[in-house]
Amino acid sequence: MLLVVLALGPFSVAAQAITQAQIEQFKSLPRAQQEALARQYGVDLSQVNESERTDTAQAIQPVEPEGKPQSRQDSEEAQQRKRQFEQERQQDREKNGGLEPFGYDLFADSPSTFAPVTEIPVPVDYVLGPGDVLRVQLWGKENQRFELQVSRDGTVNIPQAGPRAVAGLSFEEASRQIRKVVTEQYMGVQASVSLGALRSMRVFVLGEARTPGAYTVSSLSTISNALFVSGGIKHSGSLRKVQHKRNGQLVGEMDLYALLLAGDTSKDNRLQPGDVIFIPPVGPRAGVAGEVYRPALYELKGPTKVDDLIQMAGGLTPQAYPQNVRIERTNEQFLRILTEADLTTNEGRSKQIKPGDHAEVAAISDITGQYVEILGAVARPGRFAWVPGMRVSSLITTLESDLTAQADRQHAAIVRTHPETDQISVISLDLRQAVRNRLSEADMQLQEKDQLLVFSHVGERTDQQEQEALREEQRQEEELTKRRLEGGEAEAVELTERRQKKKEQAQQAKDASRAVLLAPVLRQMQTQASPARPQQIMSISGPVNYPGDYPIPASGSVADAIRLAGGLKDSASMLTAELARSVIDESGIAQTQILRLDLQEVLAGAGDIQLHSRDRLLIKPIPQFALNRTVVLEGEVRYAGAYTFREGETLAEVLARAGGLTANAFPRGAVFTREKLRELEARRLIEAEERLQGDLLGLTLEGRTVSQGTNKLDQLQELLEEVQNARPLGRMVINLEAVLADTDYQPIRLQDGDRLSVPQIPQAVSVFGEVQFPTSHLHTAGLTVDDYLDRSGGPTRQADEDRVYVIKADGSVVLPEKSRWFGGRNQQLAVGDTIIVPINVDRLNQLELWTNVSQIVYQMALGAAAVGNL
Repeated sequence: MLLVVLALGPFSVAAQAITQAQIEQFKSLPRAQQEALARQYGVDLSQVNESERTDTAQAIQPVEPEGKPQSRQDSEEAQQRKRQFEQERQQDREKNGGLEPFGYDLFADSPSTFAPVTEIPVPVDYVLGPGDVLRVQLWGKENQRFELQVSRDGTVNIPQAGPRAVAGLSFEEASRQIRKVVTEQYMGVQASVSLGALRSMRVFVLGEARTPGAYTVSSLSTISNALFVSGGIKHSGSLRKVQHKRNGQLVGEMDLYALLLAGDTSKDNRLQPGDVIFIPPVGPRAGVAGEVYRPALYELKGPTKVDDLIQMAGGLTPQAYPQNVRIERTNEQFLRILTEADLTTNEGRSKQIKPGDHAEVAAISDITGQYVEILGAVARPGRFAWVPGMRVSSLITTLESDLTAQADRQHAAIVRTHPETDQISVISLDLRQAVRNRLSEADMQLQEKDQLLVFSHVGERTDQQEQEALREEQRQEEELTKRRLEGGEAEAVELTERRQKKKEQAQQAKDASRAVLLAPVLRQMQTQASPARPQQIMSISGPVNYPGDYPIPASGSVADAIRLAGGLKDSASMLTAELARSVIDESGIAQTQILRLDLQEVLAGAGDIQLHSRDRLLIKPIPQFALNRTVVLEGEVRYAGAYTFREGETLAEVLARAGGLTANAFPRGAVFTREKLRELEARRLIEAEERLQGDLLGLTLEGRTVSQGTNKLDQLQELLEEVQNARPLGRMVINLEAVLADTDYQPIRLQDGDRLSVPQIPQAVSVFGEVQFPTSHLHTAGLTVDDYLDRSGGPTRQADEDRVYVIKADGSVVLPEKSRWFGGRNQQLAVGDTIIVPINVDRLNQLELWTNVSQIVYQMALGAAAVGNL
């Protein structure tokens, strides 16, 4: 008990001075004695326990490689090591046809630090050395526990017994000696000896190690432990000849394949201080691919048979075809050759593998018989067992449950392979009739290996439809982003799921289209073609649902070919169709023959002819079918609206049908627009914008004074912005009064999309351009161009007064200075006219361009204003 009190004495003065041995001695006492002593000396038991946990945690710190202390860069080094490992794997795959060397991924995630081995039982032959700690537990007459560390001179200091030499002794021998000393020195006391903290030692990992160098490891470390702490073996190092050297002599060799393939650790020797782990370069390799469990490159060690290589790869899979293992190797002339091995024979299994060989185990063939297959827009595609007498209705019992929503429930096809010639043929099928009328002629019997193709309704989209789909996709993306920004994460997830589902449905429908399902059939027919049997392919064009190339139906019927193409559209003409056929004349030259068909009779089954190879069937459309050509009349028209017009009908005739103009109409200001002119105008605006941008760049580089350059740049920039903001209208100047009253006036033949806007009678004359106050003035009889310019404050300094022009209400342009009929600048203006004062420029090319551009912009602005005032 005195020893315990002495042990707690220092702790009562300073808790930080207590040693681990004193804590262990105190904790060996019964709980009641611990509490009594704690109360007597003012000791907090929780502090004792906390101190023990802290000391224990400090005792299990990882041991670092020598010269490489632990730091925050450990994770970065681990990531860099992983990237290097992945790079080596990629290089190996590229060089070896996708195969990787076997076994190196064992070290893919090896730690950058290494925790010493402390949790395994200590072997009885473990040799003690300086740094090892022995734990001695006494019980009997006295209970105490203390730790004895082997000093540098190889001794341990036993209390009341003095030092004892233990270095060089095995753990069993040292335990026996300590127990003997305790028995002799302590009467009625026995001892138990265990091994505490182990000493560390330095070993070397050299050769093709990923991080070669000297490492400090636990004294119980083995070869594999040292390999892990060094980061493993590079792909250029050998896994089968890892050498263990001591004092320059080879003491052992470890084959890691024995560890990886059989779990054999018998050669994983324990290391001693100064030992060297040397990794030589990799030996010869051979690859195995195909139907094995572990396709990879394997390092060879001595003579290796094909069967040995297969076993290293995990053996054959159930899908393997063992009778034909192809081996690619290099012969004595350095040429790659092929050889084979039959693994079902002793000779094949015993065939020797040479360095650099590449063996591939083939797979057994797929299902070869007693099946039928259904593909396309069906709920359960795949192969099904075939029995004699099986029909279409045996595979598809109901159209609602067995087909997808996009399925074509009427037109389907059966692809049949001839059992003797392997020639394929296609049979057109009415799927709805087959399912509804079981055991009827429409419900065809299926033969072995038949393929039932169920098509989907997927048509080719026009450019406009593609653009609309793209805009819809962008709109959905914007809506999704908006939902997320507003915090509606659940709604955003739901929207994403709906979009994904729509995409999957669209892709499924596309995969079940006629073009996709019939593509392999057409390719096979092309490869099977010969002079005796030309390829059985034809083409259909015109108003059918899915025009294109199709296999000639087995019946050779035009009606079946039309059904295969999805049937006729309602715009198809039933009166006539054309069949273009290539025939060989007597001289052996191909000639084109045109056959005219009565489509109505052909579909009724009368007068149908047999199709030949490469026939081209043209279904003619009904002329001008569903052709809705419209013109829009708006504004001061008695019965405004969108009117459908006949071929060749004129604007005057349509206006007469619309009741003519109202009493408040201003025909001279009518705006007549045409779609083709709008497209032309849009191109002119693009050209003007490009030229203005060029002039803007030229003026910037001209090098004039700052004030002049800035003024011109601002003016040109304003004009460029006007051009960019202008919208093409497609206006065509017409004299509507003459259209309605003058029979000699050229009639205006209407085109689809034309639009006539008739404004009300105006009261103003407008002045735009380079004037002090661009505005509109109430029309006053007798006022001239100069009068209206004066009313707008007169021209600005930038105005070109010599090129002032007037845009008449009908859209025509006149120059007062040059027009003979206009009468010069003193001529009076009419109501609805617009005066334009252009910019004065220095260079001729700029003058022409800017004037023309200004005219275009103002014409469009006035046209749009006239339409907007309706």
